[in-house]
Amino acid sequence: MTAIEAPADARPATKGLAAKGPAAKGPATKGPVPRWAAWAAEATLWCALPAGIWRILFGLGLPAGFTGSLDPRNGEWPAMLAYVIALTVVSEAVAFLSMGLVRPWGEIWPRWVPFLRGRPIRPPAAIIPAALGSVALMVMWTPLAFGLQVDSDPELPHGAKAVILYLCYLPLVAWGPLLAAVTVAYAVRRQRHG
Repeated sequence: MTAIEAPADARPATKGLAAKGPAAKGPATKGPVPRWAAWAAEATLWCALPAGIWRILFGLGLPAGFTGSLDPRNGEWPAMLAYVIALTVVSEAVAFLSMGLVRPWGEIWPRWVPFLRGRPIRPPAAIIPAALGSVALMVMWTPLAFGLQVDSDPELPHGAKAVILYLCYLPLVAWGPLLAAVTVAYAVRRQRHG
């Protein structure tokens, strides 16, 4: 090898997530991932995080302003804690799936998936669930953008505790639209590049 030749394992840099330079390891996505789509996919993780943290603190007994039957101290505390931790883990895991729309493991099954490892993922197998998920998230969380109605139920938090609850759940409003945008970017990229 002369000084001008590149090593055999060096790959040319491309745009998007495939662009990690010659030091990149592992497979690249089929076609460049737009930078905004990568950021939007990562933002979905951050959208679910504040609500998850609030839920876990609530499950640990943080005085969140709930009274009566909604007060966790009036129920089965270990069951409540297990429920909120499970809900938070599931929420973050579902949010993490959006990363598959901008990473190679959203195009080819990873090695750790039995029976499917290494096989290509057909675009509809990712696009349809992601599109349905984005619609479900928008239906579920968009009303939160118009405010939290706590005056109607005296057992719900009021005042500063209601504001904290609202601010922790408000990022969930963006989760559906972000997932929809990333899904469209994935569909366009897979149509153009396979």
